[in-house]
Amino acid sequence: MSKDPSDAIRRASATRPRGARHFRVGLRDVISQGIPREIFLDLYHYSMMVSWPRLFATIVAFFLVFDVLFGCLFHLAPDCIANLNPPGFLGDFFFSVETLATVGYGDMHPQTVYGHTVAMIEIFTGLLMLALITGLMFARFSRPRARFLFSRLAIVRPIDKKTTLMFRAANERQNVIQDASAQLRMLVNDVTPEGYELRRIVDLPLVRSQHPVFALGWNIMHVIDDASPLKHENAQTLDARKAVFILSLTGTDETTGQVLIARAEYPASAIRWNSAFLDILASTDGTLYIDYSKFHDVEPLAEAPSPRGPAMTSPATSTTIGGRAK
Repeated sequence: MSKDPSDAIRRASATRPRGARHFRVGLRDVISQGIPREIFLDLYHYSMMVSWPRLFATIVAFFLVFDVLFGCLFHLAPDCIANLNPPGFLGDFFFSVETLATVGYGDMHPQTVYGHTVAMIEIFTGLLMLALITGLMFARFSRPRARFLFSRLAIVRPIDKKTTLMFRAANERQNVIQDASAQLRMLVNDVTPEGYELRRIVDLPLVRSQHPVFALGWNIMHVIDDASPLKHENAQTLDARKAVFILSLTGTDETTGQVLIARAEYPASAIRWNSAFLDILASTDGTLYIDYSKFHDVEPLAEAPSPRGPAMTSPATSTTIGGRAK
């Protein structure tokens, strides 16, 4: 049996009930049903979420539908348009295109009350379409987009003689993000004493959750001590509980004044135990050099006694992060 995730997604899509929706929430594929998809009741949200090619295709489709509709109305009265060229419905269609776009070349023009009335309605429709499309394009282009770089992996290593879970983040624009803040949470499968299964959200406090001037990089750390929810966890237990770490960053872009929001998700398999990030900083004659090509690279640390008791070994053996082997 194939273990390719894309094969599983295709099989799930092929067998999903009629009307079900397939989407992704972080790292998880979800198929939902029972909620009708009312696109026209939520058109703005749909227009903001749809891809650019599909958006342009939708706009072109609406444009052509209105052109054909008003072309048919003009065609109902053959003499309502003067100097119709080419004759027949094709001429009515092209006149409808010019009217909807408010171009008006001057050769063809309405010559009856009926023609003027239909043209007036179409011009009003064209102005509304132009206003809506302009607003939509501005909203999509002006939407705040954070360009935060998150390390693909997280590490567990001793810092200040304390076992620490560490993530790395950077600002790709390399301008100043004021009052940046970070939050780290863990999602795990859990069972209550009553036997109720749930997906629990656990807050993980950070050594420093705010950065006054986030411009280059930020090491985001959670100390695994006796007060940490991770004190009795290891690689095997986190994997068994389908643990996912969610790191969220927010801040105000000093250039635009916009609030930027971004997040990254790390499954248990993305945690590298007893490892360290490669150093990306170098200083020569007072100039700081940063090599972001090594931003995602990690290297194993030499086996050393854990600052919290028993040895912190690799996941291949009996990895511990809280001084207690499982």
